[in-house]
Amino acid sequence: MIKIYNTLTRKKEEFQTLEPGHVKMYVCGVTVYNDAHVGHAMSALVFDIIRRYLEYRGYTVKHVMNYTDVDDKIINRANALGEDPLKLSQRYIEAYANELASLNILPPTATPQVSKTMPLIIEFIQGLIRKEAAYAAPNGDVYFSVPNDKEYGKLSGRKIEDMQAGARIEVGEAKNHPMDFALWKAAKPGEISWDSPWGKGRPGWHIECSAMNLAELGEQIDIHGGGNDLIFPHHENEIAQSESYTGKPFARYWIHNGMLQLGGEKMSKSLGNIVSIKDFLKKRGADVMRMLVLMGSYRAPLIFSDETQDAAEKSLERLKTALRPASASSGGLSAEVASALASQAESTKQAFIEAMDDDFNTPLALAALYELVKAINTARDNGATDAQLQPAQSTLRELTGVLGLQLKEKQGSSEDEAKVNALITERNEARKQKQWARSDEIRDQLKEMGVTIEDSKDGTKWRWS
Repeated sequence: MIKIYNTLTRKKEEFQTLEPGHVKMYVCGVTVYNDAHVGHAMSALVFDIIRRYLEYRGYTVKHVMNYTDVDDKIINRANALGEDPLKLSQRYIEAYANELASLNILPPTATPQVSKTMPLIIEFIQGLIRKEAAYAAPNGDVYFSVPNDKEYGKLSGRKIEDMQAGARIEVGEAKNHPMDFALWKAAKPGEISWDSPWGKGRPGWHIECSAMNLAELGEQIDIHGGGNDLIFPHHENEIAQSESYTGKPFARYWIHNGMLQLGGEKMSKSLGNIVSIKDFLKKRGADVMRMLVLMGSYRAPLIFSDETQDAAEKSLERLKTALRPASASSGGLSAEVASALASQAESTKQAFIEAMDDDFNTPLALAALYELVKAINTARDNGATDAQLQPAQSTLRELTGVLGLQLKEKQGSSEDEAKVNALITERNEARKQKQWARSDEIRDQLKEMGVTIEDSKDGTKWRWS
């Protein structure tokens, strides 16, 4: 039985879906006004891993990830660049989709956009007004009435009276209570706007997700996800709007990932310490970013540094060692030893499932995989043939695939490979002639080229590091 930590109840709960065998999952996407960064990648990877595991366990997952393409930041950047806001956001939507594909993240089932959901957003707001959960202000704004929602604060654990102490009504705002939040904003000169019953304007941030969620998944969903920075106010406000509108519980399980930190410091544009996905992929492989996420709890902060990336690289290499072929001179294992390897593969699969069933415990799942890696490598060293290694290697491929790891060996061009082979031939000759200094020199040269060599009684093997 899968157990998930639910932010709403602050405890692990048995996972039971609204419809047997089906999962409706909504994950807050990005506001598209600039290049996406590795923090966005972290959140997308967390929910990709969760989705992949749920599908592995037999669920059909409808995964919705929205794009916020109407927002103050988009408008400001478009004005600065002299570009149409919707064209600007569409450009970044396409770039982000390509980056997610480069990270081996499965495409969501649906990717709604705010600009394409406007009629439903307006209808949603009208419904809230009819239910007296919202009100239209004289200046054309529409606000959600927080004091009218007796359950407001249940996700974040905050009380209205405590929140009110630090809240205030800004100049130009026409809301009744400091905690009320905008559902519709009256248009300002030069801003993109849409017609509505309250005049020209555009939606507030929170109502957008509630409407897109309703459009794609209906009134109730199984999982709502996003970064833990969204718990308040965004997700708190989503619950308030959606449940006030439908009169039904909104999401059964609220899953939140921790924040990515650069060297222990939160990554943010204000600090100027942003690392874009595009720049990351120029230096490291997609599996490295995924392994970084897998090595820690999804709910914990993720330290993003050269050291943690190097550690992720080493962990990947460790997994890859088990996928290498048997030695050419392998004589084979005894039936008893071969049977023990098969048993290890089966126990690894069970341990993997137990770990992932426990709130997607990827560090424990990886620990189980390393036990299989150790068993495969020991079997190879003891003379296992490819046929004897293959079943255990297939299990390893299956389980790492569930985590979305590709474990591709680095490929060089034919010219690079010819150069490596020539250097190895030269090195072997130098070793025969006992020219140890030249042999070491060539080894160092190969290492700089990203080549690892392994000497054995069968000769010298090499691979890209």
